[in-house]
Amino acid sequence: MITRHRLVSCAAVLLAACHAGPGPATTPAASGGLKVAFRDAFMVGTAIAPPQFGERDTASVALIRREFSAITPENVLKWERVHPQPAQYDFAPSDAYVAFGEKYGMFIVGHTLVWHSQTPKWVFENAQGQPLSRDELLARMKEHISTVVGRYKGRIKGWDVVNEALNEDGTLRQSPWMRIIGPDYLEKAFQFAHEADPAAELYYNDYNLDYPAKRDGVIRLVRSLQQAGIPIHGVGTQEHLKLTTPSIALVDSSIRLISATGVKVNVTELDIDMLPPATRNATADVSVRAGPAPNLDPYKAGLPDSLQQALARRYEELFRVYAAHRDVIDRVTFWGVADGDSWLNGWPVRGRTNYPLLFDRANKPKPAYQRVMAVAQDLRRPPTP
Repeated sequence: MITRHRLVSCAAVLLAACHAGPGPATTPAASGGLKVAFRDAFMVGTAIAPPQFGERDTASVALIRREFSAITPENVLKWERVHPQPAQYDFAPSDAYVAFGEKYGMFIVGHTLVWHSQTPKWVFENAQGQPLSRDELLARMKEHISTVVGRYKGRIKGWDVVNEALNEDGTLRQSPWMRIIGPDYLEKAFQFAHEADPAAELYYNDYNLDYPAKRDGVIRLVRSLQQAGIPIHGVGTQEHLKLTTPSIALVDSSIRLISATGVKVNVTELDIDMLPPATRNATADVSVRAGPAPNLDPYKAGLPDSLQQALARRYEELFRVYAAHRDVIDRVTFWGVADGDSWLNGWPVRGRTNYPLLFDRANKPKPAYQRVMAVAQDLRRPPTP
């Protein structure tokens, strides 16, 4: 693991969040971007797509190079893209993704090896369409992980090995992996990934880990892997958040309690949904869908300034918590580069106009960016005697 952080007083930094104002304006040119501002705390990353790592979207590429030190692929390493048929791998997009990260000296993340979603049905079935046996599915899992991780051995530095295996109550989701193999499928996935690249960092990744039931579930999961002698180096808390929920206290306590297991707690898919909720439950499950309604897309002409400022305050509070825990956080990654790239424009209602990130649709920094940069400035100030 990366060990470059100093221990800090969480209480002192959280207290500062209550009293600190927005701080002086900080321009990207003057600051060197987020990656420079936070380089002594943690890496700042972003999720990228083919127009970006293929360098066709030149404006976005310039922003990525200036602001971010780590990258995660949105889709090209998910099973349905990289391994669409039993005897067919398509590595051209993922090769381009890895080459982009190497070209610009970035920390490269692999996302994701084992997930119930965006995995073809054939993975779990034989040629007759019947469910595989436990041993058959384990063999298929091992072959996939060995091939994909092995191809990028020493190049992709960290892998989201298993994605979203928990229910909201902290129990294991009854996915095809779970039904066919059993609960030790997670151990096997981490074992196979470690065998394919012993030097790679291995992560479990999930959403809603700020809420106690699911947080406690991931703690049990981490401890069970540790007790079985299976390598796990970090938990990725996705942090698909709302403007007011979960509370900052929950975010803080989640990082503190999960890190007490001895693993890193990285923020992996950060964004803040600014639109009215379209579902009753707080979730980031990609399978959830809702129909369009005028009241669910109220800001097509732009986000009101009051909400821009509320978003800025929310991001500042979050980054003060992340900074307070920089001894256990190696990376904070946004899920998307700028507002126009965000998956939240199409989920769970297609065609909405959302504003969840630090950069607007013209790739310009929003007030939230300035507030986040002010947190970095505070980190560089000498302590008060």
